[in-house]
Amino acid sequence: MADDILSILDKRTGRTYELPIQDGTIRAMDLRQIKTDPEDFGIMSYDPAFLNTASCTSRITFIDGDKGILRYRGYPIEELAENCTFLEVAWLLLKGELPTQPELDNWIQRVKYHTMLHETTKKFLEGFRYDAHPMGMLVSTVAALSTVYPEARNVLDPEIREIEIIRLVAKMPTIAAYAYRHSLGYPYVYPDNDLGYAENFMNMLWKMVEPKYVANPVLARALDILFILHADHEQNCSTNTMRCVGSAQTDPYLATAAAAAALAGPLHGGANEAVLKMLDEIGSKDNIPAYIESVKAGKRKLMGFGHRVYKNYDPRARIIKWTADRVFEVTGANPKLEIALELEKIALNDEYFVKRKLYPNVDFYSGIIYQAMGFKPAMFTVLFAIPRVVGWLAQWQEMLEDAEQKIARPRQKYLGYGERHVVPLEKRLAHAVS
Repeated sequence: MADDILSILDKRTGRTYELPIQDGTIRAMDLRQIKTDPEDFGIMSYDPAFLNTASCTSRITFIDGDKGILRYRGYPIEELAENCTFLEVAWLLLKGELPTQPELDNWIQRVKYHTMLHETTKKFLEGFRYDAHPMGMLVSTVAALSTVYPEARNVLDPEIREIEIIRLVAKMPTIAAYAYRHSLGYPYVYPDNDLGYAENFMNMLWKMVEPKYVANPVLARALDILFILHADHEQNCSTNTMRCVGSAQTDPYLATAAAAAALAGPLHGGANEAVLKMLDEIGSKDNIPAYIESVKAGKRKLMGFGHRVYKNYDPRARIIKWTADRVFEVTGANPKLEIALELEKIALNDEYFVKRKLYPNVDFYSGIIYQAMGFKPAMFTVLFAIPRVVGWLAQWQEMLEDAEQKIARPRQKYLGYGERHVVPLEKRLAHAVS
């Protein structure tokens, strides 16, 4: 439209600039024309942590944080969680449409074919200390797969990209399960391709001496739903890392390892573990009012509430809350759930939290479910990484096919010294070094 123009008056020079607005954005490079003289570099935008900067266009995931909406390829997350399996959703994210039955059958078969790890990779895992953190093992092993599949560096070849994507989707649960078994000193369990995606993961985690592992269908479906909810979440820290590293045309194993390393941080993938620690600290429902008051006083944080994007109830939290009820029918009541439900009830009716739009997010209930299923907190982020690899790979592939994308290289606002000259060593004065 002719009116989609942003007029900027530069009072330093008196000049007016007209910048086109497209899809609610202006091009940052259009700011460069705003100069005081021909030698001036031009105006840059300064946006720490990318709070208001779009680094890409995408057709994968849509979030409206004010309305509490999350959609994959246009489909509401609620409908996908209710009606689809994780591998259906994985196909959707990677291909753009939900699969037909023949497409799904072929996709499942191809994923199952690649679930095994090369025996040398298994030996690599065996080299870790008995107390190695599962996330460190996952990151390192995924990176090591770059050496097992050297052809993966041909990232511009669509056929090679497709096979490496399938390998990563297939092998992430195997690596995760091996890391879990390693921490317990148990022998590794090979994949059983008679089983579904979630059931096979559970088999590799928990099979002991029984001839055939039979997964509880309620727990398997709960795990599948959790995988769907965590599959993608737009341009978060780890996805941005995947795109950034991938923009150098790094192979998908190394780029995925970098994304997983970002996910390993407590501010990203470790939030549900922090929720469990908070619930342990509270101890009982009777202690909730005092804890709430300490949060208001700034002495503690209310973990699992609030989100960078969502200023409404996280739609994934509602689904997880429903899933938790199904899980506890199998595992038995969890005292932490009672505390969590009461904490949510009080917080959602307290003006302090309502005014700040602090609603429960996906992490508030997921850790309780994982613990009820038998996982230790150290595994929580690994469980997050298994499905998120699909989102990372979908975003990575979209980035490679985007003609506007180049190697990521942000600018900086330099605030250091101007030109200085070296003083001979014997004449230098001591300075405080921070």
